[in-house]
Amino acid sequence: MSKSSELSLEQQFSIRSFEHQVKDMNQAQAQEFLVNLYTQMMMQENSYKNLLKHQWGMDEPSQQAA
Repeated sequence: MSKSSELSLEQQFSIRSFEHQVKDMNQAQAQEFLVNLYTQMMMQENSYKNLLKHQWGMDEPSQQAA
């Protein structure tokens, strides 16, 4: 695994904490949790896209010649 894709100690701890949180979920709770997590991931992706568009100046309406 490359250095840039390795998890920090804090991230590893966060994963262990997450494992403990979900360990005792029943199937319905786990399914609801996963749908919410997926929704948050999509919202985060949209935020990144919008941020990049703004940083790259792609969020401004194009100027078309009349």
